[in-house]
Amino acid sequence: MSVIMSGNNNLIINNIVDGVKRITLNDIQRRNALSESMIVQLISSLEQATLDPSVKVIVISSKGSVFCSGHDLKEITNARAEADHGKAFFTNLMALCSNLMQAIVKCPKPVIAEVSGVATAAGCQLVASCDLAYAAKEAKFCTPGVNIGLFCSTPMVAVSRSISQKNSMEMLLTGDMISADRAEEIGLVNRSTPMKDLEATVTLIAKKIASKSSPTVKIGKKAFYAQKEMDLAQAYKHTSKVMVENLFYEDAKEGISAFLEKRDPDWNDR
Repeated sequence: MSVIMSGNNNLIINNIVDGVKRITLNDIQRRNALSESMIVQLISSLEQATLDPSVKVIVISSKGSVFCSGHDLKEITNARAEADHGKAFFTNLMALCSNLMQAIVKCPKPVIAEVSGVATAAGCQLVASCDLAYAAKEAKFCTPGVNIGLFCSTPMVAVSRSISQKNSMEMLLTGDMISADRAEEIGLVNRSTPMKDLEATVTLIAKKIASKSSPTVKIGKKAFYAQKEMDLAQAYKHTSKVMVENLFYEDAKEGISAFLEKRDPDWNDR
């Protein structure tokens, strides 16, 4: 296991096991807040995982009772002492955070959130940005910005793309905390599970995905997010082209042959 260090041990990066890379938020003192340093390290870790062919799936987990508390409000408050009252810092911070969330979506490898604790504000945004999310029964979620005079506008982008408009607006306008069971009910997480089973549940899903053809998963994830932004006709036109391209992959030929011959496929990742 290796650790990225920057002041605090903000991230723990585990060795890759069965194609799964685990990135663990480890700034317990600051409740795993998305400080400027934390965001930069997360983006760097995602970039490294993207370039590493041995990584098939990425899991983002955490240490402590809080998965991620969102932006570091003390860091934000301290920035107000600057000559511009923090404007440059605020602008850079929001751009960095937006880049992180987009990096998760654009990452060609599936990213899974393993939520063992509370996820608030930009922490909830982080969960919503991941391709899949699994939560312990003890986990809780909220977008509480409205309670402190700072509407969760950027978290809204990810949350409103994960759950329905009415459920998004209820979370954003009330700032109320919701349970893991409620998060599952509205689709913010795939499944809630007892804490003792969480890591095993996520590992099982991650390994299952990692066992698939990597280029097939890559082309599928990219097409999924692309077609979501299109109207129906455009979406079918785009995904039809993707299917034709995918049919010429060696793994598609192998997978179809294996299915017809009733045997397990032997992926070449081509």
